[in-house]
Amino acid sequence: MPKRILIGTVVSDKTDKTVTVLVERKVKHPLYGKIIRRSKKYHAHDEDNAFKAGETVRIEETRPISKTKAWRVLDRVQAGKTTAVEADV
Repeated sequence: MPKRILIGTVVSDKTDKTVTVLVERKVKHPLYGKIIRRSKKYHAHDEDNAFKAGETVRIEETRPISKTKAWRVLDRVQAGKTTAVEADV
């Protein structure tokens, strides 16, 4: 069975070798049809304490590492390389 890979934002890096990652998904309401956001927090293993709050990361499902931790951080997701352009008036 393949391992699940999710993309989320680090919301806490206070614990040693662990980061809390918030993963959001969009689902359609079963009755009204409106698209709504659902979110869930996962504890992910960060061996080198390399990831800080606010970064977007990819996490991978793995064997249980502790009671609440069964995910590990793969890498950072690079943001788009957009630059601001000044207009000459």
